[in-house]
Amino acid sequence: MPRGTPFNNSSLLIGTKLNLLPLPTASKFQVPYMLLVSMTGDSFDCLQFLSGLLNTLDLMYLLIVFLPLLGSSLAGFFGRFLGSEGTAIITTTLVSLSSIFSLIAFYEVAPGARFKSVEPVNHASRLYAWGRGLVVLPFLLIQPFLRFVMLIVVTSISSLVHLYSITYMHEDPHSPRFMCYLSIPTFFMPMLVTGDNSLQLFLGWEGVGLASYLLINFWFTRLQADKAATKAMPVNRVGDFGLALGISGRFTLFQTVDFSTIFACASAPRNSWISCNIRLNAYTLICILLFIGAVGKSAQIGSHTRSPDAMEARCSPLFEYPPTALIVITSAGAMTSFLAATTGILQNDLKRVIAYSTCSQLGYMIFACGISNYSVSIFHLMNHAFFKALLFLSAGSVIHAMSDEQDMRKMGGLASSFPFTYAMMLIGSLSLIGFPFPTGFYSKDVILELAYTKYTFSGNFAFWLGSVSVLFTSYYSFRLLFLTFLVPTNSFGRDRFKCHDAPIPMAIPSILLAIGSLFVGYLAKV
Repeated sequence: MPRGTPFNNSSLLIGTKLNLLPLPTASKFQVPYMLLVSMTGDSFDCLQFLSGLLNTLDLMYLLIVFLPLLGSSLAGFFGRFLGSEGTAIITTTLVSLSSIFSLIAFYEVAPGARFKSVEPVNHASRLYAWGRGLVVLPFLLIQPFLRFVMLIVVTSISSLVHLYSITYMHEDPHSPRFMCYLSIPTFFMPMLVTGDNSLQLFLGWEGVGLASYLLINFWFTRLQADKAATKAMPVNRVGDFGLALGISGRFTLFQTVDFSTIFACASAPRNSWISCNIRLNAYTLICILLFIGAVGKSAQIGSHTRSPDAMEARCSPLFEYPPTALIVITSAGAMTSFLAATTGILQNDLKRVIAYSTCSQLGYMIFACGISNYSVSIFHLMNHAFFKALLFLSAGSVIHAMSDEQDMRKMGGLASSFPFTYAMMLIGSLSLIGFPFPTGFYSKDVILELAYTKYTFSGNFAFWLGSVSVLFTSYYSFRLLFLTFLVPTNSFGRDRFKCHDAPIPMAIPSILLAIGSLFVGYLAKV
């Protein structure tokens, strides 16, 4: 039978004795099962081996998500016994293994993989299910192509940050606690992007908020860290309240929390809701509530005081039905990109400038969703992860070498002392501003182009604000480079005497991120 021919596994009666999972037609397990047909009854050992192989592959999918949780648990409960080095090695190794498994899993489902007829959308690994009464909650890890892209981004960037943190935190006596906190978002973000139901998404959503609070408040004895964490918590709660109301509204309307069922039923006409003598379209209200949840996590206008990661495109089929919700999303994203960029030009703190640039880029992702180009939004999210991680790690190298000084006005003239870090910061900044041909150019340019060709008021509004934001982004990016590296030095003599460029363990992650900031956009643009 030629490769790629649909194959029906229902005739494999002997497979039912092994309680094998039902397989999609033309799956990656097709060839082993065809070999299974040709076997005789004397080859039962081969059948057991095949069953173990299938279980191993399913186990790999689970390990992608749960290895970071294992590392965080070991660091949290046994960090005092493992010590700083032992905790760092364990957490970094487990997150790196998760990244490697993500690459293997992506190869299994990517177009052009070994079996051309793979149908990744249909393949799922069921962990367990429980249900009582009217609510049956399947807890799944589904593996379509796009979600494996997100898994690669999350796990690979996280593994590089773990490797960087080993040297960055080696003098801190509480580094085991830091490594414990650092692995938490690497568990909850895959939970968020792989879930096939609203409750699993909400679990990952809450976990990401918890992780951001713990990391912000790691140095809880510092007044500024304590204030930032206190400010982050109510913003998170507002977003979580909106998301919870949106999930409750979807359950009220569709009587399910399963995404596939909701998207299948979304095309059916629905009645409006009457509230306070105001007629509200059910889809519009639900989508705006879900967007409020994204506002709290992705630092959109109204909550732009903090800037964690965003994941807005999970409910894209539902957002296509209420045009009012898309207009709101487009306008909010465009205003966020503009206001965050204008705020960034006034900042003097090195990390604050990069943080506001993150907020501005998240605005681009949001208004890309508002103009119904969700894949482009994810593309920009992936590209942004590489060059923004490079900028943050490079800023950390400068701050680490300058005795924790973060004010750019007290730096200057560091290009000669930090040639490697200056080169990394320059690459990240060029990609951030959309300079032709680094990674950021391929996604930011497409977003603005699509907004311009939308030929609607909201599209033109997003295009002009996004274009002006590009100018402000270029201004504060080069201002950061000049104040930190090129102008005459304004730093203290003791800082210049002790300053040094990034050591090898901190340089390796920066080099890998620089490669991604230069070439990932070109390689993934097709």
